[in-house]
Amino acid sequence: MSYSANTSRYDSMTYNRSGRSGLLLPAISLGLWHNFGGIDTFENGRTMLKRAFDLGITHFDLANNYGPPPGSAEEMFGKMLKGDLAAYRDELIISTKAGYYMWPGPYGEWGSKKNLIASLDQSLKRMQVDYVDIFYHHRPDPNTPLEETMAALHQIVQQGKALYVGISNYKPEEAKEASRILKRLGTPCVIHQPSYSMMNRWIEDGLQDVLEEEGIGSIAFSPLFKGILTDRYLNGIAPDSRAASSSVFLKESDINEERISKVRQLNTLAAERGQKMSQMALAWVLRGGRVTSALIGASKVSQIEDAVDALKVPTFTQEELDLIDGILNS
Repeated sequence: MSYSANTSRYDSMTYNRSGRSGLLLPAISLGLWHNFGGIDTFENGRTMLKRAFDLGITHFDLANNYGPPPGSAEEMFGKMLKGDLAAYRDELIISTKAGYYMWPGPYGEWGSKKNLIASLDQSLKRMQVDYVDIFYHHRPDPNTPLEETMAALHQIVQQGKALYVGISNYKPEEAKEASRILKRLGTPCVIHQPSYSMMNRWIEDGLQDVLEEEGIGSIAFSPLFKGILTDRYLNGIAPDSRAASSSVFLKESDINEERISKVRQLNTLAAERGQKMSQMALAWVLRGGRVTSALIGASKVSQIEDAVDALKVPTFTQEELDLIDGILNS
C-alpha cells in the first residue's frame, strides 16, 4: 500500500528559526544514529520514519558513520526517499555529517577538504540525492587549519551539494572562529549540534552566548542523557536496556545511585506536570528558546509519539525551574 502523509501533520508541531537564518526546524528532530542501520529491521525503521513525518517532524539527522555498519543508515534513508517519502522531498530537512572515521588511510576522517568533500559525495550516493539540506563538520580537527575545513564547507554550498552548513561538538572559541571564517567566505554557519541535557549543561558556560552573538541556532543531541533521563532505570537496570547490553555509549557505571536518586525526584515533578520523565527532560532542553530543536533517537514508534507530546504541556514556572536546579545541584 502506498504511503500518503497525514494531512494535518503541520497543525501541532512547533517550528523554530535556526539562529538568524531562514531555516525553520521542528522542535523535535529525529536522529538515525542507531536502529536504522543494516543490522536493524527495515520495516521498523520505515514505520518510525513515516510516523515521525505524520507528526510534523520534518528534520532527519544522519551522518556518514551512522548504522551500524557505517553508512547503512544513509542507505536505509535513501530507500525511504525513493519509496514512501519520494513525493515529500521538498518538505524534508535532511542533514548529514563527516569527521569521524569512515575508511582507512589518511583521508578517512577528521576535517581536511579531501575528507569532507569525498565523504559528502559518498553520502549523496548512499541516499540517492543531489543535495542535503544541512552538512556538518562532525568534530573539530586539531591538525587541519580551521580555514581549510570552513573553506571546504563553503565550497560544498557553492557546488550545490548542501543548502546550509553547520558544526558539531565545537567549544565556544572554536565555534566563534569557525563562524567568523564562514561569514567572511559568504556561507554563514546556521546551526551547531552539541550534547545538552539536564545532566550535561556545558553549553551554558559560554557556547550559548556565542551562538546568540553569531546568529547560530542549536540542536541538542542526547537530551535524555543516554536514556538515563527516562523512567527506564528508576528501579535498576532492565535486562533489555542499553546499559545491560554493554553499549558503547551507556555502561552500567553511568547509572549510580546518586544519579538515579535525582532522576526519581525529577520523575515526581514530571508526574505533577502530567508528563513522563523523558518528556519533561525534552521540554527542559527547549525552555526559554535558546535551543532550536531537541534531537531524539528512537527504537519504536511510541517513543517518537511521547517526544512530540512533550510539546503539549505548558511552559515551566520559575518555581519548577528552581526546583529542578535544586535537585540537580544537590
